Amino acid sequence: MSQGYISTGDGAVVRVRLAGERAWLTLKGPAAGLVRSEFEYPIPAADARQMIAEFCGGRVIRKTRYLREVAGYVWEIDVFAGDNAGLIVAEVELSDPAQQPPLPDWVGLEVTGDTRYRNNNLYTHPYCAWAERGAAEGRGFPG
Repeated sequence: MSQGYISTGDGAVVRVRLAGERAWLTLKGPAAGLVRSEFEYPIPAADARQMIAEFCGGRVIRKTRYLREVAGYVWEIDVFAGDNAGLIVAEVELSDPAQQPPLPDWVGLEVTGDTRYRNNNLYTHPYCAWAERGAAEGRGFPG
């Protein structure tokens, strides 16, 4: 999976994502606590490739996503590559912010409130640069 960011201003995000021959354009609103509006639209893969080339300068985040169900919740586990190699992030989508899914034993550090782990921030401040500054020590999830 690769994704580029067309806009990341004022907490809102416009993202183009390409996974094989499937692609989406996604708009996300600013976060209000744990809640964030999101609108996602399928687009032709050729359009996504062109958007990434023209609007993102060809720069993308690369990752492989795995889905794992635990106690009725589906966890998305992203294993990053490229400039974010070494980072693994797991998240679960909730239908209600009051839900408290049990954390699987393979989940490490809780980073929900740490905006550095948001994909749009990893796009502009990749994980490899954190290690260079020593900011990533003890951060992330075990492999």
